[in-house]
Amino acid sequence: MYKKVLVPLDGSGRAEVILPHVEELAHHCEAKVIFLQVIEPVPVQVVPDGYVSDVRVDATSQESVINVAQSYLDGLRGEFRQKGIQAKSFVEQGPVVKTIINVAEREGVELIAMASHGRSGLSRVFYGSVAAGVLNRVARPLLLIRAEGVV
Repeated sequence: MYKKVLVPLDGSGRAEVILPHVEELAHHCEAKVIFLQVIEPVPVQVVPDGYVSDVRVDATSQESVINVAQSYLDGLRGEFRQKGIQAKSFVEQGPVVKTIINVAEREGVELIAMASHGRSGLSRVFYGSVAAGVLNRVARPLLLIRAEGVV
């Protein structure tokens, strides 16, 4: 049924709650797994310039974050390959929800599988919800697992 499954991760234990489900699904459907971590550029210096702010990103720090993310995904890809599951990985930069959807379309995935971090209250308002953003904008099946109580 599903031949390609996109698994967006952020490196947290909460996000990894989805992995056993993806592993079982991949074995059952003989699906290829595509791991994705999206890095949002983090402004490190804001310098007022009249009415306009100049936001700068530290390129060295950004490169370091990307390298850590790629190593993390390479490890997961290796684990899945050892279990006989075809896997590949991408580290992309940009807005998280939009990038997840763009990669899903580009790679032709039939399913996006991810954990919901279960934020509520002000943290949900402040940080938003990646899972809700994807759910409201994606035109393909979405497997969500709630990751409550996991650090």
